[in-house]
Amino acid sequence: MENELPNQSAIENEPPRSPSKGISAWMWVRDLVISLAVSAFLIVFVYQPVKVEGTSMMPGLHDQERIFINKFVYHWEPIHRGDVVVFHYPGDPSKSYIKRVIGVPGDKIEIDLGKVYVNGKFLNEPYVPQKYEDERSYPETTVPRDAYFVLGDHRNMSSDSRDFGVVNRRFIYGKAVFAYWPADEAGKLH
Repeated sequence: MENELPNQSAIENEPPRSPSKGISAWMWVRDLVISLAVSAFLIVFVYQPVKVEGTSMMPGLHDQERIFINKFVYHWEPIHRGDVVVFHYPGDPSKSYIKRVIGVPGDKIEIDLGKVYVNGKFLNEPYVPQKYEDERSYPETTVPRDAYFVLGDHRNMSSDSRDFGVVNRRFIYGKAVFAYWPADEAGKLH
């Protein structure tokens, strides 16, 4: 008896075979493990969700608002004036604060009756509404190397560099980048 080979047209018209249930389940588990690993990497090394506690950054950030901070960005770029940073409070490193960078290393900072001057020039701060301004003064100081002068946007309710001095670079561990809760406040932070 001769071995007959099926004709080519019969093979082409067969419906495709579905993978076995075991292979399908394995692929699903593999994809889930990869997704969890990527998510864990992003949360541990790049983005971290945090909850804002307090009102010192109003109106931009509210008490109990949830945001993401980028913990990796300052490995690639410098900290800039205007960045909203998260740092370990110098007086008690178990606490974290969130403030806006006003002065970078080498800047001369002076506050006269609530008006901020950087290197002798008035700093326009549209993120500080008039009702959140205060009349505190701070003598001219030069921000040392590897340190930053930070202020809360809600000036009359903020404990910041006017109270505890400059923040050393080693205490700063992230940049606030995105608000995600409550949903109506979601969006990129400025």
